[in-house]
Amino acid sequence: MKFYALRKTLKVVGEKFFEPGKPLAALYPLYDAADTFFFTPGKRNEGSVHVRDAGDFKRMMIYVVYALIPCMLMGLYNVGLQANRLIAAGGAVPDDWHGAILNWLSAAIPVFNPDSVFGCFVYGFVYWLPVYVVTMVAGLFWEILFAGVYKEEVNEGFFVTGFLFPLICPATIPLWQVALAISFGVVIGKEIFGGTGRNFLNPALVARAFLFFGYAGQISGDKVWTAVDGVSKATPLSYASGGVDALVSAGYSVHDCFFGTIPGAVGETSTVACLIGMAFLLITGIASWRVMASMFVGGMGLAYLLTQCDPSTLAAHPAFTLGPQWHFVMGGFAFGMVFMATDPVTSAATRAGQYIYGLLVGALVIVVRVLNPAYPEGVMLVILFGNCVAPLIDYFVVNANIRRRMKRLQAK
Repeated sequence: MKFYALRKTLKVVGEKFFEPGKPLAALYPLYDAADTFFFTPGKRNEGSVHVRDAGDFKRMMIYVVYALIPCMLMGLYNVGLQANRLIAAGGAVPDDWHGAILNWLSAAIPVFNPDSVFGCFVYGFVYWLPVYVVTMVAGLFWEILFAGVYKEEVNEGFFVTGFLFPLICPATIPLWQVALAISFGVVIGKEIFGGTGRNFLNPALVARAFLFFGYAGQISGDKVWTAVDGVSKATPLSYASGGVDALVSAGYSVHDCFFGTIPGAVGETSTVACLIGMAFLLITGIASWRVMASMFVGGMGLAYLLTQCDPSTLAAHPAFTLGPQWHFVMGGFAFGMVFMATDPVTSAATRAGQYIYGLLVGALVIVVRVLNPAYPEGVMLVILFGNCVAPLIDYFVVNANIRRRMKRLQAK
């Protein structure tokens, strides 16, 4: 009864203030977003020719958010773990508002104890929550503004973008850069093309690329990943150009990288968390297994072939010694494979095209990592490149099918 009363109240408010011709008609997209967030849209297709399915667009989007939760939880714990390990090694609590909050919380919660799972989680939460809030506020501002311009509803697709972007950033990213980057990603990566479903680039990756090229000194390097003052620790990818020996000497193992207890972007470090999200997306049928499988085969297959080079080549290029197990668990390969490359709007749409798209992205990631020591992580830019060529891949696949069918028709 309480939900029915709330639904009825929202309907009355909408009809009185937000419908066309009413005083707040310009803010109708904002009202509609709030209304449809809590309740099923009032408009529905009831004709006999319409196919009805329980898996509507809103449910698909919220399923992706559910799949991202393991990465978020593991990421928050790992931010605190890495920071507390460095504090124990001589680092200092950050001398900023983050540090003030952490010192205040330390009276009741062991936020500076690396052995406390809850304390490490709270430490990471103090850093991640402001980034998430700024992302949502800035991004929704542009979503609502363009919804008013286009006379359309606020699309639920941004809730996925708003959840993805804080997970592919370092914990210490300045909040003003977060607002600037997500604004660029939403406006330039999506809205100028007409909004969700019409964009050909992933908005979260466009925002991340904006930060990389615009503020490289603050989006990369050792210190930005640690959330602590005084000492820092490089990510495994920083040692990738030196091969397996360099990674082992730095104290990294495949086990650490797989479970995510390493420095890195908040949501990208834990491969096991990505695999949990992948299982959920595949069971619910939201993501394409073809893209995931082909990207895995393309990347891991090329990584294995490189390890089979003759000894002189391996000595000249130590990065070639990194086998598939290292490439899969380092950096954002697993995260990109599960959550970025499978974006149904920006990836290839045809079945054959999805195989080609995935193989191309997976192989190019390895090429960038092993042949470009100055930029050891290639997942972000390679997926954006894949977004650009996905329509071309589909074009050739469709034309090939047309030609094949025409030949079959002529033969008859």
